[in-house]
Amino acid sequence: MGSFRQLLLVAFLLIAALPGATALRAVVVLGRLVAQSSEEAERALALNGATHALAARTAGMERTARQSLVLSDALLRRRFDEEWRSARGALEQMTEAGLGEPDFARWRKQAEDIAELLHGPAETALERERLAAAEFRVLDDINAELAAHVQALVGSRDRALREQLYAERTRLMQQVWASLVLAALLAIAFGIWLARPFKRLERAVVQLGEERLDEAIDIRGPADVRRVSQQLEWLRLRLTELDADKARFLRHVSHELKTPLAALREGAALLEDGVAGQLTGDQAEVVRILRQNTLSLQAQIEALLQFNAAAFEARQLRRRPTDLLAMLQAQVDAQRLQWQARRLEVFVEGPPVVLAVDPDKLGAAIGNLLSNAIRFSPPGGTIRLNLTEQPDRVLIDVRDQGPGVAEADRTRVFEPFYRGERQPRDAARGTGIGLSIVQEYIAAHGGTVRLVTDGEAGHFRMELPHDQ
Repeated sequence: MGSFRQLLLVAFLLIAALPGATALRAVVVLGRLVAQSSEEAERALALNGATHALAARTAGMERTARQSLVLSDALLRRRFDEEWRSARGALEQMTEAGLGEPDFARWRKQAEDIAELLHGPAETALERERLAAAEFRVLDDINAELAAHVQALVGSRDRALREQLYAERTRLMQQVWASLVLAALLAIAFGIWLARPFKRLERAVVQLGEERLDEAIDIRGPADVRRVSQQLEWLRLRLTELDADKARFLRHVSHELKTPLAALREGAALLEDGVAGQLTGDQAEVVRILRQNTLSLQAQIEALLQFNAAAFEARQLRRRPTDLLAMLQAQVDAQRLQWQARRLEVFVEGPPVVLAVDPDKLGAAIGNLLSNAIRFSPPGGTIRLNLTEQPDRVLIDVRDQGPGVAEADRTRVFEPFYRGERQPRDAARGTGIGLSIVQEYIAAHGGTVRLVTDGEAGHFRMELPHDQ
């Protein structure tokens, strides 16, 4: 298969060939009709000229015939013969112009009868002149009939030409519309066919952006599209290697740090227990600070490992049809001791909705939001989990009555290890990765999670596409 540019040129030529061929046929048909119209006009002029010439020759024949009978003049008789020959020439011209031969038989027979009247004795000349005059009246009637036939023939040819012109125009209009419709269909078909590889490229870029690195990129199409596909596949493999290197580095660093941290923690504990001797007040305070910071550092390392593991697992979903309402209730039941200890009321509301999701990861995301809501809610407060089904998506809202997120923190609330300024005083300090893990798991499902700033209390909304 050629490049995209070559395929686009071929598509353009094919689409342009349809109206081009129709236009070429229109030119050919128009030229043929113009030539035919010119020929018919020449024939009509020839027929009308021959008709007038025949009438003039007939008048000349009558004049010379009657004069030759009255005067018995041989010269006038020869002029009659000349007029007769001219009349026959007009008849032949009319025949060549398309008038049928049977229309001339009566004329020839009548002219021959008149010519026979010119022969005879002198004493019957006047009687023959009278008979010739009567015969010429009949010949005039025949000329009138021939003229009417000529006009009818010219009219029928003109009507036939007009009908042919109308039929050709109708046929050309049909062909023009057919070619335009076919060209439009070809343009749409070529557009869809040529755009399909780019849609696949777009999906591949989104796939890399979402760090779904386990799916190979192999896009069929024009040569230049295949080259881009190969480069994206190389990038995917490279990102996979870098991701694996990052995971190995984090595991290695965490392992290397946890060992000396454990020694520091144990040493601080021994000092605090007085194993190495009784400590003064200042020394005990230093040991306490040392032990507290080693525990904090260890918690940070474990949180880093947890976030890295969550980011990796988010790309390996195991979907199955899951009742989301039952999942919400299960998460509430799992943390019953925590919210009951703070005398909270937790409500789950919404219709039963079944969606193809990874129940473990989506449950973990819901559990993190619920845990945050419990942590920030005031004693005796209320937490609501709402499930809403829409035509194209499913919404899961988690609302509490806590202080909410400060305006300065709203743009960074989903950043790893970021903790906002509004922290509860009566709760342990968090690691700042809970919302980041929620975002990883929801994005892996093709959805989004956001902070809804419709009030001072905390309100997070997860949106999952309905067509999963």
